[in-house]
Amino acid sequence: MEERPYRSASGAPIALRCRQHSASCRELVVRCPRLQLRSLSAVTSAVWLAAYALFVLSENSMVLSAAIFITLIGLIIYLHFVKIDQESLLVIGSLGIQVTSSYASGKESTTFIEMGQVKDVVINEAIHMQKVVYYLCILLQDPGDPQGVSEVVPLFQSSKPRLDCLIEVYKSCQEILEQRKTALQSSGIK
Repeated sequence: MEERPYRSASGAPIALRCRQHSASCRELVVRCPRLQLRSLSAVTSAVWLAAYALFVLSENSMVLSAAIFITLIGLIIYLHFVKIDQESLLVIGSLGIQVTSSYASGKESTTFIEMGQVKDVVINEAIHMQKVVYYLCILLQDPGDPQGVSEVVPLFQSSKPRLDCLIEVYKSCQEILEQRKTALQSSGIK
């Protein structure tokens, strides 16, 4: 299990951990920086100072209570639905691909894609705000048209790794997909 440092598209530090469970099973985890206590304290202090200023002007204690309540609810929503600590990709050649997002609150969101639905894993590019952004995605095979693509599933949407990190993940995925294609061709299954 090796962990290598990389940068996200915005320049934030991230880390890629590659773990090979077997020849046809790999887990790739991208870790984002944890929530910084300094930034959390700054936002909370700013909201509470503004509320205190309103309290002094209006002499209404409901302003302070509302500020505390809104800050706590906002923090809970941010930790449970927005802030993702890590995103993982578990590629199992014989079964499929599992994509998991772990939130700061401990909540996990998991999606599984059967290998029979996977047409390919590719690095795609998009132009966003005068900048080229690269992202890894899974192309799902169209059941009606074997040459077509029914859906594109983007990966690592929260961490947004740069191209060098995406290439590492791409190579790992392609090795397993090639092993699967070779095994299917040798057994005579298309």
